[in-house]
Amino acid sequence: MSIDATAVARVTGITTQFLDLRGASVRYLPQRIALVGQGSTAATFATTKAQVTSAAEVGAAYGYGSQLHLAARELMPVNGDGVGSIPVTVYPLDDHASGVAAAGDITPSGTATADGTYYIRIGGILSGAFSIPAGAIAGQLATVLDAMAAACASILHFPFTAANNADTDLALTCKWKGTTGNGILVEVIGPSVGVTFTITQPVNGATNPDVDPALNQVGNVWETLVLNCGDIADTTTLNKYQTWGEGRWGTLVRKPAVVFTGNTDATLSSATAVSDARPTDRINSQLVGVGSPNLPCVVAARQLVRIAKLAQNNPPTDYGSQQATGLIPGTDGEQWTWVQRDAAVKAGSSTIEVKDGVINISDVVTFYKPTGEDPPAYRYVVDIVKLQNIIYNLDLEFASPNWDGMILIPNDQATTNPNARKPKDVVAAIAGILDALGLDAFISDPKTAKKNTSAVINAQNPKRCDASTKVQLSGNVNIIDVTLNFGFYFGGAAAA
Repeated sequence: MSIDATAVARVTGITTQFLDLRGASVRYLPQRIALVGQGSTAATFATTKAQVTSAAEVGAAYGYGSQLHLAARELMPVNGDGVGSIPVTVYPLDDHASGVAAAGDITPSGTATADGTYYIRIGGILSGAFSIPAGAIAGQLATVLDAMAAACASILHFPFTAANNADTDLALTCKWKGTTGNGILVEVIGPSVGVTFTITQPVNGATNPDVDPALNQVGNVWETLVLNCGDIADTTTLNKYQTWGEGRWGTLVRKPAVVFTGNTDATLSSATAVSDARPTDRINSQLVGVGSPNLPCVVAARQLVRIAKLAQNNPPTDYGSQQATGLIPGTDGEQWTWVQRDAAVKAGSSTIEVKDGVINISDVVTFYKPTGEDPPAYRYVVDIVKLQNIIYNLDLEFASPNWDGMILIPNDQATTNPNARKPKDVVAAIAGILDALGLDAFISDPKTAKKNTSAVINAQNPKRCDASTKVQLSGNVNIIDVTLNFGFYFGGAAAA
C-alpha cells in the first residue's frame, strides 16, 4: 500500500513491484576466485586488487612470466577450457624490499657429433628452439649461449630471464623474488649427440612478500576460493591465510573461503610435512602434482579450474576424476599408491591419480584433522562448499527487507498487520530452505532437520529472535566396496 492510510481525496494508485514466484529453491552461491601472487620484478604496477578477464591482461599489467601471469594462463587459457564466467580478481604482491631472486645456470660442453635442435624447459615451460651445429662446443660457445638466451626470450611467459654470462654459461634469474623460485626444475631437452649440459638448479631465492596487504583488500566481497601462488613451506604466510580465513567464518562476516597452494613434491613424507603439522587448519589446502615439473602455482591453478566449475554448477558434487589437462605428471614410479594416498589424506593432503598420462583429481581436502574428531568436520573441501551454500541461502532469506525491522510478536498472538512476524514464521522459512537443500542434495534427511529447527523471542531482548537448526550434510561416493561371490556350475541331473 503506497497511498497513505490517512488520505481522503479520491485517487487511484497502482504500485508495481517484482515478486519472486519460483517458490522455495536453492540459490547456488556464485563462486569467485581470488588470485594472490607476485608480479614480475621488471614490471611496475599498482598493488590494488583488480578483476581480470584474460591471462593476456594479467601479463600486460603484472609482467609476462610472473606468478600471476602463469597462474592466470591456467585459470583462463586461450582455448576456453578455464573458469568461464567465474570472476577472477587479482590481488597483486610486489617483491619484498629484502627479496632475492633465485638463480641458476646452464653450461654446455662436449663435441656435437651431429647438428641438433634443443629446448630449455623451466617449470614445465618450454623455451623456443635453439640449434647447435656439429663440432666442439668450446669453439662456438658464445654463439650457442646467445642462441640459448634468445630461445628463452622468445617465449613471453617463460618464468626466468636468461643471459650469456661472459661467454662462460647461461645465467638464469627468476622473474620474481623470494623462496618460491628455489627448486624450479631446469631441464634441457634434445638429442644425445655428444653435447652435455651441466645445470645448476635455481637456489638462493629469499624473502617472500607479505600477503596481509592483499588480504586486507578483500573486504565484504565473498571470495570463495583463493589461489595462493606462494610456497607451501612458507608457514608464516599460511598462518596469515589461516588467521584471515577464520575471521571469514565469523557470525557477522559469514563468508568462509578455502585457500589453495600447490605442491609438486614426490616423496610422501616431505609432501605432507606441512599439512600434517597443521591439524586445526580448516582454511588451507594443498593441491598436489606428484613429481610434476610444473610450477606449484600452475599445478594448483589448473586443478582449481575443475574445482571452481563444479562448485559453481553443482556444488554438492565432489571432484574425483576431474582431469587437470595440460599439466605434466611425474614419472610412473613417483606416483603414490592407494595406501600412500590414504596416508596423504589422513595427513591433510589432497591427492591425484595419473590415468592415461593425465593428472586426475582424487581427494581434495584441507589440513584439518584434530585429534579425536572422527570424521574431521572440515576435512573435505566439497563439504565446506556445501556449508558456504547453506550459509548463503540462510543469508538471502533473513538479511532481506522481508525480515529486517519487521514486527516481532509471540506465536499465539492474533494479528492483521502484514509486517508482523512470529518465531514460527522463522521456523517455516528455515523449513522451506531445508526442503530445497534436500532436493538439491546438499543435505540428507531434511525431515529430521526440520524437526530440529526452533525459534523463540529472546528473554532479555524483545527485538531479537533466536533460531536454531541442525542439518546432516550429504555424503559423496569416495569409496565403493563390492563383495563378489562365486561358485562352480556342476550341471543338472541326467534326463530319464
